[in-house]
Amino acid sequence: MEKILKSLVVLLVLLHSVTFSFAQGHNDVGKTLGIKLNPAQHGYAPVNGLKMYYEIYGKGEPLVLLHGAYSAIPSSFERLIPELSKTRQVIAVELQGHGRTADIDRPITYEQMADDVAAFLGQLKIKKADLFGYSMGGGVALQVSMRHPQLVRKLVLAAASYKTEGCYAEMWEMIPTLTPEMFENTPIKKEYDSLAPRKEFAKLFAKVKKLDETKFDWGADKIKVIKSPMLLIIGDGDVVRPEHAVEMFRLAGGGVPADLKGLPNSQLAILPGTTHVTLIYQTNLLLAMVPPFLDAPMPKL
Repeated sequence: MEKILKSLVVLLVLLHSVTFSFAQGHNDVGKTLGIKLNPAQHGYAPVNGLKMYYEIYGKGEPLVLLHGAYSAIPSSFERLIPELSKTRQVIAVELQGHGRTADIDRPITYEQMADDVAAFLGQLKIKKADLFGYSMGGGVALQVSMRHPQLVRKLVLAAASYKTEGCYAEMWEMIPTLTPEMFENTPIKKEYDSLAPRKEFAKLFAKVKKLDETKFDWGADKIKVIKSPMLLIIGDGDVVRPEHAVEMFRLAGGGVPADLKGLPNSQLAILPGTTHVTLIYQTNLLLAMVPPFLDAPMPKL
């Protein structure tokens, strides 16, 4: 019963904070596979007062990976990096207070994290990159495209929304009941303890909870003017409502009879038998759609 309760807590832990898998059953929720990742380069970049940790794999066009909340590079992307880096330069970062990036004295907000990513790309002298964001990282990627559009070539947004109402109400109703103690002995807490330079999980929890308690609506008009093609991905059992994914798809130029008008520049995928927490671990499905989307020619403006 205790393991079931922990799994339920994990499943309901905020839209932007669930970053671990049910793929091998409830007993292994969030367990990383321990895949040996060998970055060609890794280190810390000075970014807006942060020392942002990053890893770089492979060669080719740059692809930036943005993890979910409470997560880090291994738990969000260890299954995808080996394949994605065969044809691209994969750049994975750890956001404020997450993984090996120590927290600093400021709130955690989507806008600030987006500005951090933009400044980080400036540090690496990358003029334009594709962004792949999962959950909270999807919100960050979307904000980068809104605040720094010149930096973004294409967007892969996995299990992300642009407004509070884009998710089921049941998710938000859980937020006030959450406590940091609920994470004890869970894989997400174990990963944090193994990577964090300072063990301040309660502080991180408070900031992320505040982030998720803050209602938001970034504006349909602002989504509609984003020029970067989007691949929108949700699970059919996601906490992101399918109606919202379709709405975003229409705002991005989709929702047309393509046989008559041609395929839109953006794409929509709803993965079958997939929840918010299992989406990022649908490795075969993601690899079947993400690289072809990124590799397709850019539309002529």
